[in-house]
Amino acid sequence: MLRSWFWGAHSPLGLIVALITLVADQGNKVWMLYVYDIGTKEPVSLTPFFDLILVWNKGISYGMLQQESVTGRIALVAFAVIVSLFLIGWLARVTTGLAAVSIGLIVGGAAGNAIDRAVYGAVADFFSLHAFGFQWYIFNVADVAIVAGVIGLLYDSLFGGHKKA
Repeated sequence: MLRSWFWGAHSPLGLIVALITLVADQGNKVWMLYVYDIGTKEPVSLTPFFDLILVWNKGISYGMLQQESVTGRIALVAFAVIVSLFLIGWLARVTTGLAAVSIGLIVGGAAGNAIDRAVYGAVADFFSLHAFGFQWYIFNVADVAIVAGVIGLLYDSLFGGHKKA
């Protein structure tokens, strides 16, 4: 019974994407923090609109819900775990590869950021896009994966092959 709740035809695809996403995110963070040592070189201007900079985000997207306490940090990690379990349950029921890949991207990204919160107390963000005086938020590989996953799910829900005939 539990297997049917958390395992479906597209589960292997989604979970492989989640694992690849998690490894890419954590690998990038380890390289940026310990090999490249971005903390001692910030900011690094790569183009007129793209910089590398280390920012520790103690909140969620766009720095909202900043959590300074251990309890707040644990709550954000727990929330990420609960959402990931819900998404894995959803993954067991999806009918398209796009939905499976999209959910995998979100789960892998959420896991990457949850690991940061658990290990460092905050999420390490590095990539800064800006132009014409407008500063977009600073993000990481996990954030890109989550956004791509949400876009994929929206596309699949609007144009996917799961619609009734």
